[in-house]
Amino acid sequence: MLSKLGKSLALLLLVVMTIGCDRVTKQLASENLAGQPARSFFADTFRLTYAENVGGFLSLGAGLPSPLRNTVFTVVTGALLLVLAVLAWRQRGSVWNAAAFSLFIAGGLSNWFDRVSDDRVVDFMNVGIGWLRTGIFNVADVAIMLGAALFVLAELRFRRTQGNHE
Repeated sequence: MLSKLGKSLALLLLVVMTIGCDRVTKQLASENLAGQPARSFFADTFRLTYAENVGGFLSLGAGLPSPLRNTVFTVVTGALLLVLAVLAWRQRGSVWNAAAFSLFIAGGLSNWFDRVSDDRVVDFMNVGIGWLRTGIFNVADVAIMLGAALFVLAELRFRRTQGNHE
């Protein structure tokens, strides 16, 4: 088993690597995809398409007045990320829950940095088959979704093992 310090360092490394990967890929997308047509790979199941998102998930909130949108996506989101970080730090759950929180917070922080500095987030990936496609997203969004899924799986596993002990 990992020591508490080893676990904390591993989770910190996960956060730093997630944010770093997101920052680098957004920079590469800005340099190589902006103003270019979409690029298609693997029989059009994966596309690289540059987009600037001033809204939230799937551009929700993009049509809000700028002051309200900025308040929601910088102040409110920043406060929520801070609360999540405190909860994650205090949590005594499994390493899977800690990893889930770390991925979720890392993705949220990286997108938050974009909003604070540029009032927008760079998105560039899209997957799907035929007409069934995702919205355009980035590495931070993948981390957020992976963190959320990992949290749900960890909770289901915990409840299943608790049920076996009753």
